[in-house]
Amino acid sequence: MVDVILGLQWGDEGKGKIVDYFAPGYEMIARFQGGPNAGHTLYVDGKKIVLHQIPSGIFRENKINLIGSGVVLDAVILKKECESVAAFGVDYKKSLFISERTHLILPSHRALDRASETAKGHDKIGSTLKGISPAYMDKTGRNGLRVGDLLDDDFKSKYQSLRKKHQQILDNFSFDEDISQAENEFFEALEFLKSLKIVNGEYFINDAITSGKRILAEGAQGSMLDVDFGTFPFVTSSNTITAGVCSGLGISPQKIKEVIGITKAYCTRVGSGPFPTELHDEMGEMIRKNGNEFGSTTGRPRRCGWIDLVALNFACMINGVTQLVMTKADVLDNIDVLKVCNQYSINGKESMQVPFQMEGKDVKPLYKKFDGWKTDITGIKEYENIPSEMDTYINYINTTLKVPVKYISNGPGTDQLIVAS
Repeated sequence: MVDVILGLQWGDEGKGKIVDYFAPGYEMIARFQGGPNAGHTLYVDGKKIVLHQIPSGIFRENKINLIGSGVVLDAVILKKECESVAAFGVDYKKSLFISERTHLILPSHRALDRASETAKGHDKIGSTLKGISPAYMDKTGRNGLRVGDLLDDDFKSKYQSLRKKHQQILDNFSFDEDISQAENEFFEALEFLKSLKIVNGEYFINDAITSGKRILAEGAQGSMLDVDFGTFPFVTSSNTITAGVCSGLGISPQKIKEVIGITKAYCTRVGSGPFPTELHDEMGEMIRKNGNEFGSTTGRPRRCGWIDLVALNFACMINGVTQLVMTKADVLDNIDVLKVCNQYSINGKESMQVPFQMEGKDVKPLYKKFDGWKTDITGIKEYENIPSEMDTYINYINTTLKVPVKYISNGPGTDQLIVAS
């Protein structure tokens, strides 16, 4: 069967560590969507490493790591990532597999991303400028190039045809950038990509399921960035929710068992878009500083705010979440009074629902207050040893969401995890 781990907020929930923690119980870890805009942070032998495209099970021995067809792949970044992983002694050529239906990010996709974002001016989405949105647009527009195309003799002619289309669009933007400067590195990376294990991903993963292997599907970004159900248009370009596992890996819905949703003990967001519980005061700055809230991919400061149970309830509903992991609980250790958003006031009316559109509406969070635990929890191993105030905070979340918080991360280390009974 297939279990799923995904983020329930606007990304950056700490998925990398959690996937690494769960990985020993599975034979395969598979990324099902997104691209190099992901930044899954792990600590290996005390050293920090950020994975952008490689599944977070890569550091576990004898695990299969699959990049699924729902991902858009940057070969240049993948090559650098593999070199970083190899520095830790990992034989990625043995354990890394790539679906032949995975779409490629081209140098011209990155240029289109920059041109589009520049043209938006003050209405910028907050793109990471990695070429992800244009690559997905080519996918849905049936123009894209896929990893399997690399094995065809006419790949370069296909590439030149698509590059020409992209150049015409760039000319319409009056965006002057010489794409050819990035092409040498790109084609060198494609040769590297061809040396890896390229597989018919759908048969590959379904054969593994049939043979009894346990699969862990790893998501990127977060549910509130889903292209269909997130805070549109300030979203990513893929389906970040459980449904994306089926389309991104080629498996049927009945194969999915547990859905493990990850939320921080508070909220963060990078880039533009609505964020009802955002804090613009000293408290927001304190959370940012204590939580080191700066993007692992972009380095941008993250916007910080209180936990939002209206959005979390929505995310749990559309994902079918069966258990929760709360990360970065230790960041709240020194706060006297904690707040939890349990309702919105939308244009003066109270609501427990995420509206169709938040932009242009007066959406205010309504809060319930809790006493802070004012205790260093980083060394706690057992749930029964957590402060009573923290237990009250967790139980309120359990009751409101009707999904149990089973794991609480209380530090960056893989072993810093409190397991609830």
